[in-house]
Amino acid sequence: MVEPTDGVEAAPVRRARHTLSLYAVAAAVTVVVLAPLAAPGYALLYDMVFVPRQPLTWDLVAPAQSLPRAVPMDALVSLVTQLVPGWVVQRLALAGAVFLAAVGAGRLVPTERRAVRLFAALAYAWTPYLAERLLIGQWGLLLAYAALPWLVRAALDLRAGRDGALARVVLAAAPAAITPTGGLIALATVLVLASDRMRAPRSLLASDRMRAPRSLLVSQRMHPHRSRQALAAVGVLNAPWVVAALVTGAGGSSDPAGVAAFAARSENWAGPLVALAGTGGIWSAQATPSSRATPLVPVATVVLLILAGVGAGLLRHRLPRGGAARLAVLAGTGCVLAAFGLLPGGDAALRWAVVHLPGAGLLRDGQKFLAPYALLLVVCAALGAERLVARIDREVAGVVLVGLLFLPVAVLPDLAFGGAGRLRPVSYPAEWQRVAEHIEEEPGEILALPLSAYRAYQWNPGRVVLDPAPRYLPGTVLTDDTLRVGDVAVAGENPRVREMRRALAEGRPVWTTGVRWVLVQHEVSGEVDSQVLGGLERVHDGPFLTLYRNPATVRESGGSGPARLAVVVALSAALLVVIAAAVSALHRRATAW
Repeated sequence: MVEPTDGVEAAPVRRARHTLSLYAVAAAVTVVVLAPLAAPGYALLYDMVFVPRQPLTWDLVAPAQSLPRAVPMDALVSLVTQLVPGWVVQRLALAGAVFLAAVGAGRLVPTERRAVRLFAALAYAWTPYLAERLLIGQWGLLLAYAALPWLVRAALDLRAGRDGALARVVLAAAPAAITPTGGLIALATVLVLASDRMRAPRSLLASDRMRAPRSLLVSQRMHPHRSRQALAAVGVLNAPWVVAALVTGAGGSSDPAGVAAFAARSENWAGPLVALAGTGGIWSAQATPSSRATPLVPVATVVLLILAGVGAGLLRHRLPRGGAARLAVLAGTGCVLAAFGLLPGGDAALRWAVVHLPGAGLLRDGQKFLAPYALLLVVCAALGAERLVARIDREVAGVVLVGLLFLPVAVLPDLAFGGAGRLRPVSYPAEWQRVAEHIEEEPGEILALPLSAYRAYQWNPGRVVLDPAPRYLPGTVLTDDTLRVGDVAVAGENPRVREMRRALAEGRPVWTTGVRWVLVQHEVSGEVDSQVLGGLERVHDGPFLTLYRNPATVRESGGSGPARLAVVVALSAALLVVIAAAVSALHRRATAW
């Protein structure tokens, strides 16, 4: 066998080896993080709720009385689970998020050194941000986090005039836009990075040109309308939740008590700002890995920041002119949003905004906007590691690179194995399906008691999960939307739930409220006064669930109404944009990703 010796022939072989090693590391990280999901069942943890077959109900497509926090995510899951079981969807979503985050970050780094790419891949897939959002169950936001490096690459290609970049911008933004926060991050990324023409800097050294991916050095004409098309397309991807917010009966304001409850928190002796600098600082102590409290974590954060500072210059030289600066603007904006409630006057400003500005409630949990900062931090730190090892002896450099490669794991070891066992699958009791079948025969509004947003089930030991009834049962389910964070109760927005709460507080029978069904969940916190269940017919009585029918109500007509149809139109438009982008990408020649 003749070994390739020509440089032109060797380069593709080298790139293939780098690609294989990158995919291998990404796969290994995915397996280590999500190892418990090899067992059958559903991992139910805080906001992460998957069910065997999620019904396609109007309230999941376009909530009539609550804010569209899971639009269009719930509708998409409902559609997919008509064909694929929910446990498969959960594993595909989580594995895809971790795997694509690692590969995307590794490919985004402008370098030809394999170890540097692997460092970026491992570091981006092993951040406190990913760990905390995984442990609070926000898998939709993790998809946005995973899509971000691919979207940044596509946006830079679009500004450089590279063929096919517009379609790739849309395809990368699509998974991000399944939640409002992810959609806003995607829209801001395209707005900042793909706004006008960008050329490779004249000062770029030949050695830097050799290390930077060719797609980032292409200097071609960039038609201004391509940028406008990209912004318009990503805007359409955001249309479903925007339209749903405009037509909901919940209004656009939020409880100002949530500003302090959802503010970034300190995780160790260094305070909340240092926690944010390390991409952590989530508001929930229960979703924070215990390793974040160790005294050496702030030291590791400082080391990472120093590496990033060393590598920032390389990023500026290797990206097309203005690319690094725009990435810094995007990341800086995310940092300001994350820390705004901690800044002087920030808390008061946010409290005013969430009451008077529709949609400002999205800013209460500002830490979730740290995703662009996490990406920039990892990319710069990877280049800083390259610059560092280039100045030391080759044998020592290898040891240093290996040490840096495993630094993220050493600092955050309890992300492994599903957050040290927190992400553990369980099976729903069989009676959940029997209750769903009863309700499907006579659709109607369902009241879930005791009133509580989250449940701690004995069959899901050691974990708290958002009440699965709204996603398991075929109908509009009324659950308590008040969120308790420590001693603070953050009120929800659903006027129908407020009506139910008043009726229960007054001891009025539930049948007078007009609900069709009452589901009483047993072995959970809270009690149900037997007086409020008077006049109801018991149709199922099991160890975990009791279902009552209200004979005083009539069968629901199931009408949709023009407001909800508007959401369907917006969702259809978004799907058409994604399909058009996919068709366009398939009709073009393969590009280097």
